[in-house]
Amino acid sequence: MRVLIINTSERSGGAALAASRLMDALNNNGVKAKMLVRDKETDSITVVGLGDRLLSQRHFLRERLAILAKLHFSRKHLFDIDIANAGFDITRTREFREADVIHLHWVNQGMLSLAGLRKVLESGKPVVWTMHDAWPSTAICHLTMGCKRYKTKCHKCMYLPGGGGDNDLAARVWRRKKSIMEHHDIFFVACSRWLEGEARQSALLTGHNVSSIPNPIDTRVFRVKDKCDARKALGLPLDKKLILFVSQRVTNAYKGMDYLVQACRLLVEEHPEMRDNCAVVVLGGHAEEVEGLLPLKAYPLGYVGEERKVVDVYNASDVFVLPSLSENLPNTIMEAMACGVPCVGFKVGGIPEEIDHLKTGYVAEYRNAKSLMDGIHWVLCQADHHSLSTAAVRKVAANFSQDSVALRYIEVYNHAMAFKHYGI
Repeated sequence: MRVLIINTSERSGGAALAASRLMDALNNNGVKAKMLVRDKETDSITVVGLGDRLLSQRHFLRERLAILAKLHFSRKHLFDIDIANAGFDITRTREFREADVIHLHWVNQGMLSLAGLRKVLESGKPVVWTMHDAWPSTAICHLTMGCKRYKTKCHKCMYLPGGGGDNDLAARVWRRKKSIMEHHDIFFVACSRWLEGEARQSALLTGHNVSSIPNPIDTRVFRVKDKCDARKALGLPLDKKLILFVSQRVTNAYKGMDYLVQACRLLVEEHPEMRDNCAVVVLGGHAEEVEGLLPLKAYPLGYVGEERKVVDVYNASDVFVLPSLSENLPNTIMEAMACGVPCVGFKVGGIPEEIDHLKTGYVAEYRNAKSLMDGIHWVLCQADHHSLSTAAVRKVAANFSQDSVALRYIEVYNHAMAFKHYGI
């Protein structure tokens, strides 16, 4: 079986990491898998880049400029929506022609246009589409943030100036998406049971197969290591309890840094001793911009691309906190747990599927800084840390390992191919 995984980038972003890990897992389980990406970032022979950097930039700018105009030249939601008005024709590539199954992942920002999607579907090849966010089931948004219009028809979009209208940009893209998708069979796979439930309610996905499979993780890489050695390697203090926050861009409001700041302020107010024996490690782009906001000593590490160093960061920490306002099934929680680090996050999206409350970490009440603080304090000062760590590692091995995820995807591929050839 030959599977071609399609993603905008090879390594940048959670979807890229998940897609890359899945490719490795499939190749380790007898499937010939390759990735086709717009942005190739390594010399891997199993990853093929589209190669035309100038055309990539043109596609990207064409879409962003069109969106910017619709936003009345405000940048506020410039990257919260995608309209897929520009992209590559991947059906012309040799890799596409040779593939038995086409597996779409995150294909936005000039990778695949709606016209390109139509060509993929009209090729006659079985198509599987992993949903890393809500975009495949909505008109233009990646995060619905409580909006339910996608259940019937997207319009009056909250991301558009004035809340949009009955025939706004979202309504027009919705009609085009629906005309493309309703005449072809797509096997959608959400990364969490939560997103699967949301997707099943989308009027765009009516009649399509929708299931859920978590992202895989290589437990040979993300594993428990000596905490002192990890801290020494990173120059972090040996005598403090370390709270870790990780995001590709830590200033992204949806990742909830404001709530972590509030929780830390409450922590030092209610437990003054924590001011001297705790610190916050911030991993991700723009980390230095939030250092002054935290009431605890902060260690901004910036963006780290080296996987081995990321593993050290997790192992150096005592608790990982991700107060995201919207999440599917975050890789970061999975990575932290694989390294034996208990996690704290809000009860939103797929986070409660990863964190078993009071067993592998703490699930806090949504948008509640006090509850988040309680979770951090419970993990650091009240819980049996060894038991939490052991349970976290066991949970990842049982549910998110590469082999278990690969085998589940192989079942989906076989089903998609059988359906395409025999209608079953």
